[in-house]
Amino acid sequence: MVTTELSHSHFSSIMAKPIPRNKSSSIFLSDGFLFLGGAFSALLLVWGFSSFTNPIPNDNLTLKSHKNNVVSYSTPDLRFDPPDQTFYDDPEMEYTMSVKLEDWDEKREEWLKHHPSFSAGAKERVLMVTGSQPSPCKNPIGDHLLLRFFKNKVDYSRIHGYDIFYNNALLHPKMFAYWAKYPVVKAAMMAHPEAEWIWWVDSDALFTDMDFKLPLKRYKDHNLVVHGWPHLIHEKRSWTGLNAGVFLIRNCQWSLDFMEAWAGMGPQSPDYEEWGKTLRSTFKDKFFPESDDQTGLAYLIAIEKEKWGDKIYLEGEYYFEGYWEEIVETFSNISKKYEDIEKVEPKLRRRYAEKVSEAYGVIREEYLKDAGYGKGSWRRPFVTHFTGCQPCSGKYNEMYTADACWNGMKKALNFADNQVMRKFGFVHKDLGDNGVSSLPFDYPQP
Repeated sequence: MVTTELSHSHFSSIMAKPIPRNKSSSIFLSDGFLFLGGAFSALLLVWGFSSFTNPIPNDNLTLKSHKNNVVSYSTPDLRFDPPDQTFYDDPEMEYTMSVKLEDWDEKREEWLKHHPSFSAGAKERVLMVTGSQPSPCKNPIGDHLLLRFFKNKVDYSRIHGYDIFYNNALLHPKMFAYWAKYPVVKAAMMAHPEAEWIWWVDSDALFTDMDFKLPLKRYKDHNLVVHGWPHLIHEKRSWTGLNAGVFLIRNCQWSLDFMEAWAGMGPQSPDYEEWGKTLRSTFKDKFFPESDDQTGLAYLIAIEKEKWGDKIYLEGEYYFEGYWEEIVETFSNISKKYEDIEKVEPKLRRRYAEKVSEAYGVIREEYLKDAGYGKGSWRRPFVTHFTGCQPCSGKYNEMYTADACWNGMKKALNFADNQVMRKFGFVHKDLGDNGVSSLPFDYPQP
């Protein structure tokens, strides 16, 4: 596991957690709860400043030498489904969280044997999963914002050849708020046995580096990847030592067993209230009584380390999930740095088809070797997460202003969209303006 912290201000800001709510509220983490006041966050922010001085280890060759290599997939035969019996033909098989699924690794392997066209590239095949509540947003611009956040995920998935599933149905009537994503993830595993990884991304998180790809080889010995810092969980017993809004989970039996244990702390469990007390007594900085998924994950990592810990990777060396407030004001400087690269590299000024974008990401990577990762870096942040802004409900954390949240979202969305629209010949010249202008040939001029 990685011990480097990129930003303590990130987890300080997310420490506000939900107040009690009913099922009619937003069902996903992005709008799952109101955040606590900023005063306590500020205390943790001051406490965490020392963490910024730790550089990314130079011996981390996997990340340091990351080239965004293009993965070559043969085309799966989407019309071939032989009559051979598979797990789908078992009448006892259930998609729901309430029924335990056994021998999933064997079932997946058998299905893949019957569908050999999916074998090529199987270990790096990713299904992105996201979603939002089934009802309209209360914030007048909430549905528009969620649409743009979803467009961003679709753009990233299309560029890199990932499938994507968007859910806005409550798959378990009692698993609402931030717990609602786990039934979706299980169902996605069963509906996509060809996918090695399920990548959950909250509705209020977006990709702000369209070139960067998950370093999957880095996680070859792990089954769950989440943004976090081990010493905050193991030593400080802080529930803000990780963020469960973005995670990568392997499609395997271990993951199903883990999610069953994890979801067992949720509102559908008869032990829900007891779990709330246990989590609060274990993590002293948790001030609300409800059992939540983030603290539950921290508990399983800290207390049941022998059972689960070796397969969980706490990623803290790049913005696997980055705190928006420390990111949005860096966009202008980052854009200028990337433009300077393009002025000296004619290959990056060349017009090209979107389908070959990854090849140009490899070229750009040669100029980013010294850019660093995370806070203080001039590399584009991979994922920017608007924790606390609540775009759907509009009930943003009181430590922010409405303008900071909404203007920050607009800047981030346009910053990411520029990386997409450029292939179509247009660009947002002003990140605060949704309008676009056409680009001249050989832009930017050297």
